[in-house]
Amino acid sequence: MTLYHADHDSSRSAGAKDEVDLLVAAWNQERPDLDVEPLQVLSRVSRLARHLDRARRAAFAEHDLETWEFDVLTALRRAGEPYQMSPGALLRATLVTSGTMTNRIDRLAAAGLVRRRPDPEDRRGVLVSLTDAGRTRVDDAFADLLRRERELLASLQEREQQALSDLLRTLLVPFDATDTGAH
Repeated sequence: MTLYHADHDSSRSAGAKDEVDLLVAAWNQERPDLDVEPLQVLSRVSRLARHLDRARRAAFAEHDLETWEFDVLTALRRAGEPYQMSPGALLRATLVTSGTMTNRIDRLAAAGLVRRRPDPEDRRGVLVSLTDAGRTRVDDAFADLLRRERELLASLQEREQQALSDLLRTLLVPFDATDTGAH
């Protein structure tokens, strides 16, 4: 399934109008006293986020996963061999409450995607690890997600993707620093 097919270059699309152009023009007409320029960027980011959310949900559904399941499984997968983390580390990686994480681990364990085992370094501790089935499922879903994300970016050349990535990083860094408590 192709999400977006680009057989045009960005120089031709630069003159094309999108829904945001229409929205901005309408606001400029109705409220000429307001500077609506932030809409040029942020409304497009918002609309793109909706397309990305659809692509992600489709990739996860294709592999019988919910978004939250993918989040937990990818946190474990990114941890590297032996693909395990403490529940506390999973909390920090996925930004959910301990009650929510306990429920998620229970459900993933019941589905055979993770297992709990005693932490050999902490008698009271538990480690959560990916099963072979969990690793296969998350690897397949991640590969599918990346394919869909590449399709979303198909209208941009590699250098344009890098420039956009750099600009978005500049925009996000202050928010990430605030969200994590770092400065």
